[in-house]
Amino acid sequence: MEQIEEQIIRTEYSDLMQKSYIDYAMSVIIARALPDVRDGLKPVQRRTLYDMHELGIRFDRPYRKCARIVGDTMGKYHPHGDSSIYEALVVMAQEFKKGMPLVDGHGNFGSIEGDGAAAMRYTEARLQKVTQEAFLADLDKNVVDFVPNFDETEKEPSVLPVKIPNLLVNGADGIAVGMATSIPPHNLGEVIDAARALLKNPDLTTRDLMEYLAGPDFPTGGIVVNKDELPAIYESGTGKIKIRGRVETEKVKGGRERLVITEIPYPMIGANIGKFLNDVAALIESRKTTDIVDISNQSSKEGIRIVLELKKGADPENLKNMLYKKTRLEDTFGVNMLAVADGRPETLSLRQVLEYSIEFQYELATRKYRTLLSKELEKKEIQEGLIKACDVIDLIIEILRGSSDIKQAKACLVEGNTEGIHFKSEKSRRQAAKLCFTERQAGAILEMRLYKLIGLEIKALRKEYEATLKNIAEYEDILENHKSMTQVIDKELVRFKKEFAVPRRTAIENGAEIIFEEKKIEEMPVVFLMDRFGYARIVDVPAYERNQEAAQGESRYVIPCQNTDRICIFTHTGKMHTLKVQELPLGKFRDKGVPIDNYSNYSSSEEVVTGVCSMESLKERRLLFGTKTGMVKLVPGTEFVTANRTVAATKLTEGDQVLTAALLEGNEQTVLQSAQGYFLRLSLEEIPEKKKAALGVRGIRLGEEDYLEAIHVYPARTELTIAYKGKELALNRIKPGNRDTRGTKVRI
Repeated sequence: MEQIEEQIIRTEYSDLMQKSYIDYAMSVIIARALPDVRDGLKPVQRRTLYDMHELGIRFDRPYRKCARIVGDTMGKYHPHGDSSIYEALVVMAQEFKKGMPLVDGHGNFGSIEGDGAAAMRYTEARLQKVTQEAFLADLDKNVVDFVPNFDETEKEPSVLPVKIPNLLVNGADGIAVGMATSIPPHNLGEVIDAARALLKNPDLTTRDLMEYLAGPDFPTGGIVVNKDELPAIYESGTGKIKIRGRVETEKVKGGRERLVITEIPYPMIGANIGKFLNDVAALIESRKTTDIVDISNQSSKEGIRIVLELKKGADPENLKNMLYKKTRLEDTFGVNMLAVADGRPETLSLRQVLEYSIEFQYELATRKYRTLLSKELEKKEIQEGLIKACDVIDLIIEILRGSSDIKQAKACLVEGNTEGIHFKSEKSRRQAAKLCFTERQAGAILEMRLYKLIGLEIKALRKEYEATLKNIAEYEDILENHKSMTQVIDKELVRFKKEFAVPRRTAIENGAEIIFEEKKIEEMPVVFLMDRFGYARIVDVPAYERNQEAAQGESRYVIPCQNTDRICIFTHTGKMHTLKVQELPLGKFRDKGVPIDNYSNYSSSEEVVTGVCSMESLKERRLLFGTKTGMVKLVPGTEFVTANRTVAATKLTEGDQVLTAALLEGNEQTVLQSAQGYFLRLSLEEIPEKKKAALGVRGIRLGEEDYLEAIHVYPARTELTIAYKGKELALNRIKPGNRDTRGTKVRI
C-alpha cells in the first residue's frame, strides 16, 4: 500500500478564519440573498423561472406539478435544498406579496393571513404571460451570457433578459451576512413611465422622476402617510415609509355604526393579522375602550374585511385613531434599496436603479439586434445565391448530372472547378468555370427542392429577399443610431404598460398626526383580593365591607388600593412583578378571579409569592427582606416605584431564596425561626437599611445544615401566637436578642 505523503500547511489561524468567513459571506451576499439590479431576481428565483421555461411550462400550456419544477431546478441549477426553491416559487405566485406575480399557481398557495402553502406534491404552477414575454423572451438570441451550473453539466443564464425594472415593480427582501435588503413593490405603469422619462432625458433627478413614480404601491393597498419624506428616502435608498390601513365607517340598524378595515399595511400580512385581532381584544379586555362590542374577521378571496361592531353613541373617528395608535394598523416599512450592481452589493437611489435597468436594456437590445442582423445577413447570402441559381438553373442541373459526387459538384459551384464533370457542350463548361457561389450558397443550392423552381415560389423568394434587405437596413439603423435603439426600447415599454399595467392600489398623502385622547379613568377605591392559588380580583369597597370576614378568611392577601394603582408581587427568586389594578376584572365578591400569570410576568409554576402590596403604599414605607440563609435588610419603598413590569428586588447568593418581603409600618418586631428550632427576636433598629441591589447582612447565626424556615413580623406590644410542633408558641415571650447571634433554642 502506497504511503500518502503528508502535507502540512502552516498558516495563522486568524487569517484562515477571516478568509473563510469572507468567502462564505460573499457567497451568501452575491449568490443567495440579494437580487441583481438588472433583473431584480435572486439566484433561486432566476433559476426556478428559467427551469420552468426550459420545461415548456408556458402561460398558455397546462399546469405542471410543483414537485416536478422543484426537483428539476434542484437537480440542474440550485443544489441548496427543495424547501428554499418551493418557498421562492410560492412567493412568486402570491398576489398579496408581489406587485406583479411571476408564477400562475394552481391549488393552495397560502393566504394573506399566514397560512402556508400545501405540499409541493399537491400544487401546480405555470409561468405568467408577463413572465414569458418580459422576462424570458429572446433567450435564444444570445442576449445574456450563459455560465456552467454547479456541476458543469448544464448551462444557465447569469441574468434573465428582463425588459422592465423588475427590482422596483416587485421589490425584494433578503437577509445576507452583515447586510439586508428591503425594497417595496411599485406600480408597473408608474415604473415604466419613470423609466421612459429617464430614457428620453438622462439628466432627470430623483425628485423629477417622482413626478412619474409617486411612491410604493403595495399589493395590500393601504395609505402611505409621509409623502414629504419619500423624496429623501428615494434619494438615499434608505428610510422608513409610514403606512396605514384603510378603515371605513358603515351604518347599521338601530342607529349604531361599525368600523370596517378593507386594506391593511403591507407589514401586517401573515401572522400579524391574528396579532392585530388579539391586540384589539386586549384593548377591550383592559377597558382601554368600551365602545367596541364585537370584532370579526370576514376576509375572503375577495379581499380583507375586518369588522368592529360599535355600541350606540360611540365616536368612530376617535376609535379609528386609537387603532392607528395602539395597534399595527399603522406600521412602518423599512426601506434599504440594496442590490447587486456590477458584481458587488450597493445601496441605490431610485435614479440609479432606473439607470442600471436602462443600461441593461441597451445591452440586451444591442446583443439581440446583432444576433438578428447576423441571421438576416446569412439569410441574404443564401437568398442571393438561390436567386442567382434560378437564373442559371439549367447549367446547375447539367453540373449535377455530370458530377460523380456532391463534393465534385460543390467544388464547381464554389470555385468553378469543372475537372471530371461531364458537360453536354464546351459552352456549358466555360459557363460553369465562371461560377463563384459561396460555401453557404452552394450548400443551399444542393439542398434546394425542385418545387422551388415553380414560378410562384421564385416570386416568393424574391419577396423574401426584399423583406430581408428591409430587416437588415432596420437592424443596422438600430445598432448604429442611438436614437433608433431608444425608440425600440421605448416602444417595448409602452407595449408592456398597455398590456400588463394595473391601477394604483396604495394612496400616497401627507396624513395628519394621529391624536388619540384616552378617556381618563375615574379614580375610585377598590380592594385587591388574592387567594393562595394566585387567583386575583378587585371588588368595590361596599362589597368588601359586606363580606369582610369571608374576604379575610378566604384570601391570602387583602390590599385596599385605588383602581389607578399598581400591585407589586415579590417572589422567592428576588424579583418584583407589577400589574395594573385596572387590568384586573372588577367583579362580584363571589367571582373566582383570574390567575395573576395572565396580567404580569409572574409564573406560578416557577415562582413562590413572598409578599404583595400596592405601589402607592410603598412610597412612604420600608420593606423587610429575609432569606433562607439568614440574610436580612430594610429597603426604602421608593426604590420599587417603577413603570417596568419586572425588576430585580434584591440581590441573592447562589442557592439562596427570599422567605419574606414584608411591608412595615415602622414599629414592628421580627422573629427569625430556623429549621433546627432556634428563634431570634429582633427589633428593627438591629437591621440596617440598604439599597435593593445590596446583599443584606446576617440576621441569625445558623448552625451547620441549619436554615431559616420562617420570618414572623408583628406589631410591637401585641401578642402573636404560632403553632410549633403541635403546640402554641407566643413569639412576644421569646427573649429579645442581638443580630448575628444564635438565638434561643425552643424545646416543647
